Amino acid sequence: MSQAAGNTGAVSRSLLSVFARLPAIGVERLGILASLFFSIACNYLFFSAALANRDWSHPASWLFAGAIFIAITALQSAGLFVVLNRWSAKPVLTVLFIVTAAATYYMNKYTVFFNTEMVRNILRTDVKEASELFSLNFCIHMFMYAALPILLVWKLRLKTIPLRRAIPVRLAYIVGAIVIAAGSILLVFQDFSSLMRNQKEVRFLIMPSNYLFSLTRVVAADTAQANVPKISISDDAKLGAAWGQRAKPMLFVLVVGETTRAANWGLNGYARQTTPELSKLDVVNFPHASSCGTNTEVSVPCMFSTYGRRNYDETKIRAHESLLHIIDHAGLKTIWRDNQAGCKGVCDGLEEQRLDSSKNAALCDGERCFDEILLDNMDGEIHKAQNGNLFVVLHMLGNHGPSYFRRYPAAMRSFTPTCDTSDLSKCSQQEIVNAYDNGVLYTDHFLAKTISYLKTQTTYDTAMLYLSDHGESLGEHGIYLHGLPYSIAPKEQTEIPMVMWLSQGFASSFGVDKDCLSKRSRNPVSQDNLFHSILGMLQIESKHYDKSMDLSAGCRA
Repeated sequence: MSQAAGNTGAVSRSLLSVFARLPAIGVERLGILASLFFSIACNYLFFSAALANRDWSHPASWLFAGAIFIAITALQSAGLFVVLNRWSAKPVLTVLFIVTAAATYYMNKYTVFFNTEMVRNILRTDVKEASELFSLNFCIHMFMYAALPILLVWKLRLKTIPLRRAIPVRLAYIVGAIVIAAGSILLVFQDFSSLMRNQKEVRFLIMPSNYLFSLTRVVAADTAQANVPKISISDDAKLGAAWGQRAKPMLFVLVVGETTRAANWGLNGYARQTTPELSKLDVVNFPHASSCGTNTEVSVPCMFSTYGRRNYDETKIRAHESLLHIIDHAGLKTIWRDNQAGCKGVCDGLEEQRLDSSKNAALCDGERCFDEILLDNMDGEIHKAQNGNLFVVLHMLGNHGPSYFRRYPAAMRSFTPTCDTSDLSKCSQQEIVNAYDNGVLYTDHFLAKTISYLKTQTTYDTAMLYLSDHGESLGEHGIYLHGLPYSIAPKEQTEIPMVMWLSQGFASSFGVDKDCLSKRSRNPVSQDNLFHSILGMLQIESKHYDKSMDLSAGCRA
């Protein structure tokens, strides 16, 4: 034991002596070395995308590769020259190495693009969700790409230069870096402009400028909207005249799923029967439904807004009230019940119930709860509605990855073998699909149970609509999870399941022809239809209602 300790001490002393013999280095050179490290070690995906399908027998390809490498390194060096000095260099680089290493790991592993949408999604990720992403491979990657560079940086001695000399030297380095970057781009300008014009998304693969740029935009947008009341769209909302003739109160349940894709939905013709319970019920299935975004931060606010994907404007969507505010203002008690990561602003000012930390031992393990927790004490919520009418949103945990195996109880483990780890690289694609499909089975069970519950509420006219927020990639083309920019996202991330169930009482009292609705369900639909279809079916009058977007408009008396 003492000999081993002695050997370890000798190695440590040897390393320290090596560091001690290293010459002092200027902050500018440290910035260049850091930028070179980022370009060489952290930009594999960018260079793979930027240089794909090039003919390497042509010198022009090598010139292009060299030019964009120099340009990126020079530009990022210029940025570092601005923020690094003798006091800030080591702390700033420490943070950059840690964040860049973590971002690089998930970029390379799951093909993640760090645009503003993804950065916002990450900032809204809770501790439970983040903890599921850690693995041994992640720790090894962080040691190689963060710990070792940080150790080297902190062992380096930095030169001390008088301020009057340091300022012109720093300005010269900044100007020189910009000139070098501009010259490199001009050498290959035609190819470079073509790349930026035809593959705009690749800029979100450049580390670390991608997440720094996106983070700046997100912080600026959130700061501008902080403490600013949402712009009202509900002032004129009211119940239609037909409500005066109703014999029963209404109970409508809108289920917002999580990460379920249309490709694995049994009702859509998937080879496996992943929706055995729904298939036995009188539901209207929409087999050609699409999402507004590829992550929850985009899709949830978008589907509840007047803008949708067709008029997408993130700033306006977040600044305005949502569909739920219109429903509530019209006089229908509105509740958001959540087993995920919140309502993303669409229920601000309304009642929100967070159930993901419930203590129900049968459904919760202390960290997460199965989605059936969303039905817990529903009777109590119904009885609290003043006029009896209630609109409830159930936000599922659904099939959120990569821990698919934790999204369903043991009784739903029908497809085996399964991937029972959050590190998908340790599983075959079939094991991943099996675990995912078991999660879809549980979603089917949850929806069937919700319908069964609504059937027991005989003193109400009841209905349910389910749609997922976005889809999921399960290894197709080497892509996993979700969140790719919408313009390049595969259909697995944008095509979603959508199902509607109406009680006979609801259909009769609201004049909905279910046979007509079933026929129309074969047409393409999207989350853009949600806003107007809900207003139409519930006969809520609003200037924001667009009949052409109402799926039930031609099927109501």
